[in-house]
Amino acid sequence: MLGAACSPQKDIVPTPAPAVQPIVDASPYVCEMIPEQALRSVTGVTASLSEKMTGDEKSGECWAPDTTPHPLEVGWLLADNGSSQEQVDYLLAGRRDTYTRHGGVKLPAGLGDGMAAYITNSPLADQPYRVSAKFRCGGKDRLLDIFLAEVVKGRDAIKDMTELMRIAQTRYAQIHNCKPEPLTKGPG
Repeated sequence: MLGAACSPQKDIVPTPAPAVQPIVDASPYVCEMIPEQALRSVTGVTASLSEKMTGDEKSGECWAPDTTPHPLEVGWLLADNGSSQEQVDYLLAGRRDTYTRHGGVKLPAGLGDGMAAYITNSPLADQPYRVSAKFRCGGKDRLLDIFLAEVVKGRDAIKDMTELMRIAQTRYAQIHNCKPEPLTKGPG
């Protein structure tokens, strides 16, 4: 007969999970639109955040830090004539299709037409946390993308990406001196 003896352990106290820091819109900003402290809280990045920006008001991207994969990448596109409007709609339709296939979540209507998703097992896996939105500012449609390489365990990635998009759109409007407006339904 085999027997096992167990001795009760004393003073076992569960360790509470660290408190999740809320997303707060406060300077300094990374890529002009993402609060640095919020980015650090969401991604766990502790390294220096030197950023690299290319393009202009109409079309561009920024990433930080300059490592591979980029912990943060922000892209933007302005529709200021017929051809670029078609490009914005085409790009958004492609993102919507990809995000939907990966269980993406539609953004609140106040953020325009967009989705957030966690995309794995694809060429996009280096930055699997993605949020994209078409919104209106100054009478023109804008497409804004935010891609993250990681989200800290225990955080709600979709909620965090939605809040980062909300802040980024507000900052975009301030930087480019345009007034946010409701998005009217159009092609795409």
